[in-house]
Amino acid sequence: MAIISASRRTDIPAFFADWFMNRIREGYFHRVNPFNAKQVKAVSLAPQDVDVIVFWTKNPKPLLPHLDELDRLGFRYYFQFTLNPYDVIFEPHVPPLAERLETFRELSRRMDARRVIWRYDPIIISDATPVEYHLEKIAATAAALQGHTTRVVFSFLDFYGKVAGRINELKKTKGVRVVDITDGSCREEMLQLAAQIKQVGNHSGMEVLSCAEQFDLAQLGIQHGSCIDGGLIRSLFGIRKNFPKDKNQRGACLCAESIDMGMYNTCSFQCTYCYANLSPKNIAANLAKCSVGSPSMVVSPHGPADAAERKELKTEDKQLDLAL
Repeated sequence: MAIISASRRTDIPAFFADWFMNRIREGYFHRVNPFNAKQVKAVSLAPQDVDVIVFWTKNPKPLLPHLDELDRLGFRYYFQFTLNPYDVIFEPHVPPLAERLETFRELSRRMDARRVIWRYDPIIISDATPVEYHLEKIAATAAALQGHTTRVVFSFLDFYGKVAGRINELKKTKGVRVVDITDGSCREEMLQLAAQIKQVGNHSGMEVLSCAEQFDLAQLGIQHGSCIDGGLIRSLFGIRKNFPKDKNQRGACLCAESIDMGMYNTCSFQCTYCYANLSPKNIAANLAKCSVGSPSMVVSPHGPADAAERKELKTEDKQLDLAL
């Protein structure tokens, strides 16, 4: 049996719900090595072979009509729902915040508040989104979600490869300067922000966890969390087994071992901070080859354009790819 991650590579609920359900009905999918498209492995999606499905998404609404079918088939699942308040500077194509809040509440009412986890991720400190902005937005969002989730997970922006390039481009084109609040010179400000997020969580009845951060916030009552959480899975679904740590993720990531569905360079949200999309060119090339009937999602996937991009993708494959 295995945990199925759907997915770090792309937003399956938002853009590929029909493809996903086709794979469920067919009973398998193909996992393609992102560094060598010729290496393909068939993975069973038979209910008896799946411990749990973990969905990562900014908009699960297209998947909601299919949840009854998943339930009838006996699948266990929960959602990592990224709900940020950013505008088009950082999230150019996500639905309006009010719509996403209602979708979150609808999903929670349909399932169980413990199975819909709010991700406030990543926290981007910039001229357009200073610390005060985040304190206001996270408090307002927590109030809107009170009673609809029991956990909020946050992390700070990581400046990897293409992300750093996009951030630099923002400064040139929009005049928006982004600050790395995890830098040692900003430590006190970072700790104050984390402490106030903890206060908001306490007030709203939400456990507050950090995601894949190197620094320790235990003094604030904030523990290191994991998105694919073996302890949570055991608690939610009564599964009596140990889930080993995923060795393919970066060291600070505590996620349990899982198998990711889908393909990189296919998410149409195209968020500025996304680690899973290399370039608009690669996205367009892959989306043109997407097929609802393909076991791998993309027919003849478009790989990194050159050796430099291949090396970068290999590095970023160990990150929290979509920050979903």
